[in-house]
Amino acid sequence: MGKRDDLIAQYADDLRNKCGMQPDMDLLTKVTIGCGPAIYNADASTVAATQAAELETVKNNFLIKKLGLADGPQLMEAINSVIETYGRSERNKYRAVVYYMLTKHFSKESIYG
Repeated sequence: MGKRDDLIAQYADDLRNKCGMQPDMDLLTKVTIGCGPAIYNADASTVAATQAAELETVKNNFLIKKLGLADGPQLMEAINSVIETYGRSERNKYRAVVYYMLTKHFSKESIYG
């Protein structure tokens, strides 16, 4: 297994044990690949949930640009809901896991079709 496969296994483990959900491995793999090289960078691979600018980046670059959602208060509500599910106190909130949960939240799996 390569480094990406190891990371996907780690993300799946987080989804099961920290978020209480059974991951769709095919979708999780596609979301992880969609994150590109960011998953290999310690800083870029996580979401700094306490930084408003970081949450804006998730909203603008992922929810609006990637998933094609219209801007509105529901986007930040969804991000906060996902952060709550992951656990506010959880130090490492992996970007691929957050994006996966947001994709599921908005039923946008078809984007990764």
